[in-house]
Amino acid sequence: MTSSPLKIAIAGLGTVGGGTVELLTEQADLLAGRAGRRLEIVAASALERPSGLELEGVQFFTDARVLAREADYDVLVELIGGASGVALDVVRAALERGKSVVTANKAMIAHHGVELARMAEQTGANIGFEASVGGGIPIIKSLREGLSGNHVTKVMGILNGTCNFILSTMQDTGRDFADVLAEAQALGYAEADPTFDIDGIDTAHKLAILASLAFAMPVSIDAVTCEGIRHVSALDIRYAQELGYRIKLLGVANINGEMAVECRVYPAMVPLNFPLAHVEGPFNAIVTEGDFVGRTVLEGRGAGARPTASAVVADLMDLATGRVGPTFGVPVDRLEPRPTAPRGTGRSAWYIRLMVKDEPGVFADIAAALRDEKVSMEQIIQRGRAPNQTVPVVMTVHETDEAAMLRAVARINGLSSVAEPPRLIRIENL
Repeated sequence: MTSSPLKIAIAGLGTVGGGTVELLTEQADLLAGRAGRRLEIVAASALERPSGLELEGVQFFTDARVLAREADYDVLVELIGGASGVALDVVRAALERGKSVVTANKAMIAHHGVELARMAEQTGANIGFEASVGGGIPIIKSLREGLSGNHVTKVMGILNGTCNFILSTMQDTGRDFADVLAEAQALGYAEADPTFDIDGIDTAHKLAILASLAFAMPVSIDAVTCEGIRHVSALDIRYAQELGYRIKLLGVANINGEMAVECRVYPAMVPLNFPLAHVEGPFNAIVTEGDFVGRTVLEGRGAGARPTASAVVADLMDLATGRVGPTFGVPVDRLEPRPTAPRGTGRSAWYIRLMVKDEPGVFADIAAALRDEKVSMEQIIQRGRAPNQTVPVVMTVHETDEAAMLRAVARINGLSSVAEPPRLIRIENL
């Protein structure tokens, strides 16, 4: 074992920061034996010194910027969060000093990853961000190293535990979205303002990172189109079950036939025989497809102090042992920008739920709208009759152009017999 420890400064001692301190402390001997050197916390920062953490002998700062500029460390662990502000200032300050960085900050990497990777290359530092996607799931290392002998053509997954908890609970209990969201907030799975999660923004940040690693392209949050789960109802959940699906919020990135990249976040109906359909509660799962390895599936806890701390320490172990490389798998100058597929150019099968007045001629008008856009209907579900009242009608259609589907739905929405906007959900026939 070398006598020189890896000196670690931790900026941010919240849930993940506290978990990281605990892991480094409790597993100190295990880590030292595996790394051949000790991993030693030498400095830390928070607005106030937390109680309950073993920080004896650790230099403490109330200003993370001062820590980054003045403390004596080898690697700075940024666990403050946020795309910019203090977190970005701290990381830039460390990289300017030639100090390596480990972070769990997906928003910062999604918005500023290329800039930071370039800084690291210029100063001889390294950036680890395993904890930014998938909690304890080692997906960054899998894409950057384990699948490096493959052309990865697709990466998709359940990347947000809050949304998966809500959809799973709706599935299990039959309750509607607003009720389950309130429960998720009470249990601490959702924030008081849940917009970041339920509107798909968190998933979009993570998908942008995965697409960069999978396709060796600059990370770009602007390339991701995003749709959340606010409109998913208990009625849709029930019909999905009847049709042989589960509804999941997915992040999907793939390269189409024109070599353009499609990066999308949306709720989708996933077949019950596909692994993602059975990922429940706060768990995440990620599927990759490569030309030599085929399909791989990784599943695990997507958040929380201990799983995320595990990912942080995995990056620290790489630095301690010298297992390092370019931030996004290749040097920044070799990241190749790819065209982004325009919205409406993809193909998918679809689920459509309508609330219509039960009167003569309704189905003829709906069928005409689909026929005129060359959308082929697969099946229809209608339960009972209620003359002159509003009833649900559910249809599934075969794979078709998204633009054609949207035009057909717009026309259907304009029918006098349709009482509310149609609900449209993609079907992933994997």
